[in-house]
Amino acid sequence: VEKIEEQLASLRIAKRSALSEEPAYLLDIDVSTPAQSEGSRFVAVSCSNKSIRVYNRDTLNFLREYSNCPGILNGVRFAHACDSLVFSACSDGTVKCWDIRLATEKAMQVFSGYPSNVFISFDINCSDLILCAGTEEVEKDTFLVFWDARGVTNCASATKEPLGVYSESHNDDVTKISFHPVKPNLVVSGSTDGLVNVFDINKDNEEDALISTCNSDSSVSFIGWSGKDYRQVYCTTHDESFCWWDIAQLDTEEPITLLHVLDVRDAVCIENDSLHYLVGGLYHEKADKLFLIGGTSTGNIHLIGCGTDGLSLVSSLCGGHSATVRSFCWNLTDESLLTGGEDAQLLLWKPGAVEQSLAKKASMKIASSVQKRVRVHNSSLKSRKK
Repeated sequence: VEKIEEQLASLRIAKRSALSEEPAYLLDIDVSTPAQSEGSRFVAVSCSNKSIRVYNRDTLNFLREYSNCPGILNGVRFAHACDSLVFSACSDGTVKCWDIRLATEKAMQVFSGYPSNVFISFDINCSDLILCAGTEEVEKDTFLVFWDARGVTNCASATKEPLGVYSESHNDDVTKISFHPVKPNLVVSGSTDGLVNVFDINKDNEEDALISTCNSDSSVSFIGWSGKDYRQVYCTTHDESFCWWDIAQLDTEEPITLLHVLDVRDAVCIENDSLHYLVGGLYHEKADKLFLIGGTSTGNIHLIGCGTDGLSLVSSLCGGHSATVRSFCWNLTDESLLTGGEDAQLLLWKPGAVEQSLAKKASMKIASSVQKRVRVHNSSLKSRKK
């Protein structure tokens, strides 16, 4: 673990993307899994201006953009087995799939929901067979909608109807969905109702599928899997709390809660700086260690180690961003970190890197459509629970 923490502490800016003509907040990032040839890899970023931008993974050179979307895009994911297919959920009630090898801006596959659906979260399972998207609450209805994702590559531009929905387990917006990294039948969902639900989608109905319900007591902003064999789940919330549960303990007498921190901003001591918000978490498989990523409104990034005895600062990454960091993607293969923020910058951090690119961008003050849609983290001191 110490070696991993040293590596994280040695992260430096390796590359910085050139600023686009239309600056936008960078809200979500994903990196493609390399094909067998280990050739070029891609980075996809969903932006607040309703576009998805694709970059070269190694150089951060801009490759293409999908911008004719009728609604706000939420999340971006590459297929696991094909490094050229990228998905995003949309507030127009669809999940779209693009093939970045093609010159067209048209989605090659559209997964349509039901008429009232507004999708704000989604994920695709590790076998690329099932897509799941979570909706905003509409007239007291909240859904997890599922599709068969097979055959994306051979029925271009067809519209796919859902396989079915789960409608009983959440009673407010489904803010996050995350499939298990290696078990294609397990999915966890988080909601503004505070609940984090784990489902086994192989079961015949929603009631049987619901394996566990954990309550974070707050609106969920991020969820993930962690631990040996990924038998733990964790979440962060919109008021900066952190919850961590061991699902393996469900059938035992042991408590399933590993840690619950009511306000991470107060729990982590950072010398000469502060913590304003959490972005999410990353589980480091080799070290069997969970880390949280947070930051300041001026763009500093803090990496926080999680143990059952509490949280501690591992390292701070300064001098990169100039405004709130909204998204990140960790790459275990080369121990690198991609970050994106409200300064419209995409940064690649690598251990011991030396930056050979542009100067830091001054803070962006752009009015963003996303501010109207996303529950922005509350960093005012007044809101803190004393």
